[in-house]
Amino acid sequence: MHSNGGFLITKIKQLGDRIFEKVLSAQGIDAFNGAQGRILYVLWQQDGIPIKAVSDACGLAITSLTSMLERMERQGLILRKPDSQDKRKTLLYLTDKARALQKDYDAVSLQMGDLYYRGFSEQEVRQFEEYLQRIQQNLEENLKS
Repeated sequence: MHSNGGFLITKIKQLGDRIFEKVLSAQGIDAFNGAQGRILYVLWQQDGIPIKAVSDACGLAITSLTSMLERMERQGLILRKPDSQDKRKTLLYLTDKARALQKDYDAVSLQMGDLYYRGFSEQEVRQFEEYLQRIQQNLEENLKS
């Protein structure tokens, strides 16, 4: 079966990233960029987690994540602390500055969601997201094998 799904997903991601940056700029949000926003999003869900957990949740390689985390720490968005239980692990924590940015991120995410799903019924959105989750599971399973 021939499919353009992979190409379309890549194209949608690239367009979405560019528009996300454009929306951030239009809203006057310069405290973080789109990639940093994904990291912050994970930490807003659960603060004080290992770098590996953030890497897995964001789909970013630890090597890519490391330089981003250094930049975010310099910007005063996160703190990196050794795990008291396992000194080999580093845990990531949000700063008060980062916590205060969550409403900005949520507003931009809502705007992006409205753009992504313009013209979709609620049922179509639910079904589409189920398909996306299945694709994600397929890809994650492939990484494990």
